[in-house]
Amino acid sequence: MATTVAGPAGSNNDWRSAETAAGRNVGLSLWRGVRGRCPRCGRGRLFCAFLKVDDHCSICSLDFTGHRADDLPAYLVIVIVGHVLVPIILWIEVDYAPSLAFQLGVYLPITALASIALLQPVKGAVVALQWSLRMHGFDEHPSDELQT
Repeated sequence: MATTVAGPAGSNNDWRSAETAAGRNVGLSLWRGVRGRCPRCGRGRLFCAFLKVDDHCSICSLDFTGHRADDLPAYLVIVIVGHVLVPIILWIEVDYAPSLAFQLGVYLPITALASIALLQPVKGAVVALQWSLRMHGFDEHPSDELQT
């Protein structure tokens, strides 16, 4: 069941948009972020480089400059990869006691590849979560509007 956060009454009611009059759909925006797409429209690209978030969506013009993902994606990737690989590695170590060469030749590349593969989807999900919960620069009144 998807959670929505209340939104403004005049929001875009297009069925393809995660932002409706009822609010911003958290589940849909997270899925779009994991796929590297704009959390609002799902069609524009979220990243302009591997981990560089674009300034705005090329389709719906959503401004991404207010996001504050910082180090959270890296911490989440460490937790995910650690919780998946450590039990497997410990099981192999206890039951088979492989050589040091095997450990360095297999565990290290698998850990590095899994971490690199998860970085962009996790960062996209963090940015999408910030948008759906109206955090930081994704609130209804950006800081530059409040000052005028």
